[in-house]
Amino acid sequence: MIDKIHPGFAAIDLGAEKIFVAVADAPVRSFGTFTSEIRLLGEWLQEHKVHSVAMEATGVLWINPHDFLQAKGFKVTLFHGGHARNLPGRKTDVQDSQWHAMLHSHGLLQPCFVPEEEIRKLRTFCRLRDDNIEIAAAHIQHMQRALDLLNVRVHTVISQIHGASGMRMIEAILAGERNPRVLAALCDRRILAKKEKEVLASLEGNWQEHHLFALQQGYDAYQFYQKQVLACDAQIEKTFEAINANKPEKKRPEGRKVKAARHNVPLVGNLYEKLHTACGGSDLQMIPGIGTTTWMKLTAELGTDLSHWQSEKHFTAWAGLSPGRNQSGKRSRRPARRKTRAGQIFREAVLGIARSTDCALGDFYRRVKGRRGAPVAIVATARKMAEMYWRVMVKGVEYVEQGLEAYAKRIREQKERFLKKTAAQMGFVLQPITPANVA
Repeated sequence: MIDKIHPGFAAIDLGAEKIFVAVADAPVRSFGTFTSEIRLLGEWLQEHKVHSVAMEATGVLWINPHDFLQAKGFKVTLFHGGHARNLPGRKTDVQDSQWHAMLHSHGLLQPCFVPEEEIRKLRTFCRLRDDNIEIAAAHIQHMQRALDLLNVRVHTVISQIHGASGMRMIEAILAGERNPRVLAALCDRRILAKKEKEVLASLEGNWQEHHLFALQQGYDAYQFYQKQVLACDAQIEKTFEAINANKPEKKRPEGRKVKAARHNVPLVGNLYEKLHTACGGSDLQMIPGIGTTTWMKLTAELGTDLSHWQSEKHFTAWAGLSPGRNQSGKRSRRPARRKTRAGQIFREAVLGIARSTDCALGDFYRRVKGRRGAPVAIVATARKMAEMYWRVMVKGVEYVEQGLEAYAKRIREQKERFLKKTAAQMGFVLQPITPANVA
């Protein structure tokens, strides 16, 4: 019966200042969150001969106790708090720890996915990199606002003020240059060939000191975060070297090209080869929409072993890309999809194939978009991409692009089968239109 905690099991209720621990045949004990207190927690669990500990995935509070106890030899289970709710009206930290310990000792807590330590390091660096890129983007807006106040409208003429041409002009302005022709000469010749007059007109400004100061502030902040991104790239490269230290090196297949990226490309030497080796020779960039940058971020979130998920359906459900169900009697509703970083990466990858002209997956996106709208199409296409990703990583099935023609033929055959079936149900015979029939 599920009415008591079995010996050898424990559960921890985590808080910002206090940790409550429940074990069998002992009162619930609380510890602080300082390192010395976590060390005492480990010794206390050893005294009570605990071998397996469960804790709820609460923000970032679980990370230090989890890593410390795992290093001490305990089997640590991290679980989703929504799957282990206590009865209404009985909610305290003490009772939560006891309830979770009882569920854990009876094997009723489903563990969360926690990758190995090296992958967690890679995840940290990749997330920091994305944060720095996002903050740098805010400072691009600061530079644009300062240019607007100076009435220098060059960012409305060229596509990117933070590109090579735009940054050269901003640096010259901050150095004291005011001549539009000298500034325009810093532009790429391809830009000047198409719109030289617009560039010259946009570079005549109202050079007020306080707005120049704002431009300098935005420029300095943007450059600072670019250096932070480069520092993250260096750490990512070191981490990949550690991940691949004991793995046989995988060379790029002859004739296979690496997808080129335009923006925020990681400066990691031989990134494709490092990813190829880390994933055991699987080439994930063959999936439409997935380049080396996206592949790197997915590896940081998911690791290199996706066998934790039993099937592609389990994987897409975990990633928040599958429709949920919640049924009770005659009432049925769709709960909100869970949000995961991996799911968001797949959704962002869909945007890269939305306008593709040679990709079946892109045509699938446009077909669903026409019927259900862009948000539904993005999730549906992201789910297909996630299924392909799981199959490549777990089953070793390499993705082969069949092209639009083969995809269109398959869709036509499906429609034809449906029409024939519908016609038969209604007592009709479906026949194709031929010149003889028309006559």
